[in-house]
Amino acid sequence: MKDLDLSVLVSVFLEMMGPLFWLLLLLGIAGIVGFVAVFLREGKLDSRRLIRSELVGLAGGVAALVLMASVTVSGFTDAGGPVDWLLIGIIWGIGLAGTTILAYAVQGLLAGKRPTA
Repeated sequence: MKDLDLSVLVSVFLEMMGPLFWLLLLLGIAGIVGFVAVFLREGKLDSRRLIRSELVGLAGGVAALVLMASVTVSGFTDAGGPVDWLLIGIIWGIGLAGTTILAYAVQGLLAGKRPTA
């Protein structure tokens, strides 16, 4: 594997996760599109909705770590060096951010447009 391009990454993720990869990709795209739609509709971020989304995001980070441990043959006790722990932190951060964005979008789309005071 001399070259690292998008097709190689997609192949590796498909091998690891199977059809779950496409579901996660669609959820990520839907979350971003929904977040942009809510933000454009309201023109600002709602702080209460954002705090609730961040709390849900904490659980999303943990879910990303559980998913990582289930699709690989190694567990958290196999993390030996700093790079392993950095990768674990990055995976948790991506799960946190993705779940936060998705939760904010879902809450905003379900709430509808609120009247401004």
